[in-house]
Amino acid sequence: MMTIRPARLHDMSECADIINAWIDATEWMPRVHPADEVNDYYCDIVFSKYEVFVADNDDTVAGMVALAPDNMVNALYVHENQRGRGVGKALLDHAKAKATGPVELWTFVANSGAQAFYQREGFAEVRRTDGENEEHLPDILYRWQRPDAGVHP
Repeated sequence: MMTIRPARLHDMSECADIINAWIDATEWMPRVHPADEVNDYYCDIVFSKYEVFVADNDDTVAGMVALAPDNMVNALYVHENQRGRGVGKALLDHAKAKATGPVELWTFVANSGAQAFYQREGFAEVRRTDGENEEHLPDILYRWQRPDAGVHP
């Protein structure tokens, strides 16, 4: 049975493995940092700087989400064998529930599957860039607001 729980430090290497596998399997995604640097970044920086939650499926990390204090989703990745099973939605719903305001995230223009997913989950496009990121790939900023945001009795 899958549960969403706070990440533990020892989970972060599994999270980095999921991310590294996605980078390696995604034809249009450049490898900007070696796999060991990605691992170090998630273990040393992401774990201490963000609220990180994992989808735990029988003691295996099926996916992860990292939420910044300003409600920016820094990362949302699902293990390739767990995609299409509701893991990403469960993680995103958890981040929405934890957020103290609107939730924002970036995705690459080339990632049409992620765009469709975020739009299904109620995110609206805010702006696009022409690749002013370290990957030099055009990306899109999305924002989600609670349906009752701005409504006062």
